[in-house]
Amino acid sequence: MRILGIESSCDETGVALVELRGSEVPILLAHALYSQIEMHQAYGGVVPELASRDHIRRVLPLTEQVLAESKQTLADIDVVAFTRGPGLAGALLVGAGVACALGAALGKPVLGVHHLEGHLLSPFLSIDPPEFPFVALLVSGGHTQLMRVDGVGRYDMLGETIDDAAGEAFDKSAKLLGLGYPGGPALSKLAEQGDPTAFKLPRPLLKSDNLDFSFAGLKTAVMVQAKKLAAAQNCPVEALPAQVLADLAASTQAAIVEVLVKKSLIALKKSGLKRLVVAGGVGANRSLREQLNAECTKRQIRVHYPELHLCTDNGAMIAMAAAMRLQSGQQAASEVYAFDVKPRWPLDAIQIGL
Repeated sequence: MRILGIESSCDETGVALVELRGSEVPILLAHALYSQIEMHQAYGGVVPELASRDHIRRVLPLTEQVLAESKQTLADIDVVAFTRGPGLAGALLVGAGVACALGAALGKPVLGVHHLEGHLLSPFLSIDPPEFPFVALLVSGGHTQLMRVDGVGRYDMLGETIDDAAGEAFDKSAKLLGLGYPGGPALSKLAEQGDPTAFKLPRPLLKSDNLDFSFAGLKTAVMVQAKKLAAAQNCPVEALPAQVLADLAASTQAAIVEVLVKKSLIALKKSGLKRLVVAGGVGANRSLREQLNAECTKRQIRVHYPELHLCTDNGAMIAMAAAMRLQSGQQAASEVYAFDVKPRWPLDAIQIGL
């Protein structure tokens, strides 16, 4: 069975083809991705209407590219999967509309996929796929969650963000420092040149009795520190000396990473599990990976990540999630081509047959 996956939830258009062979882990045949970063840079962030229009331009050429690379044709597709939510409503409607149109034209069923479940299951695309059960740290955009995963669709939420997520803390702090868009990667790159102990920044909820996250206070602390430094130098924040900005970036990253690492270790200890999966865009952060690897090695815990190029939004994770839901019997593809999208859709709201 071959599943075509279409991702269009925000500012990346992704298409991929995955093959499902019985009970084996599904195989990625080909994938293609187009990022809108350059287009949105001029505005300092994602413009939803522009994102939607660009998805329209990209999705069919990317589909043709994937079919050519995999040496398949439209007739070889058995199921068309698409991101149903969460995400930008207009962007989601593009992917859903194209998927349902393709399904109807080909007489093939379609399947709506949860974007975060795509991220959660993306490490199964790696050369070292995990095994159930495991603890998952999902750090994607506006979501930071810890959960116990016993199988496809069997998710027990252990803790989640109550305000700003880790990705938002990276992006908003980067904007405060004048680093532009996309902020997270820019802050991480600058942090490599800085001293992570230069500034004492808070580690919100680190000593709480739960596994929830809160990064809004950290963002505020970064803003206060940046303004204090700028006032002392009598200059705008972005005009601070390069080393000062690098030190503040490194201190900010260190605070975020410490919280993510320590909360993950607590979740592992409480669950008694010896396997951790890290997924989502922040999962590509080098400092996070290095510290998690070091701490988990001490405790004889296996850590699994998606391949670096599959950490951000992509069609491969959508096709993989669809394949694994079909394989596990959690969901059936449908030949009903009327569709809706769910811009707000909690991961724990996924139910069998949804």
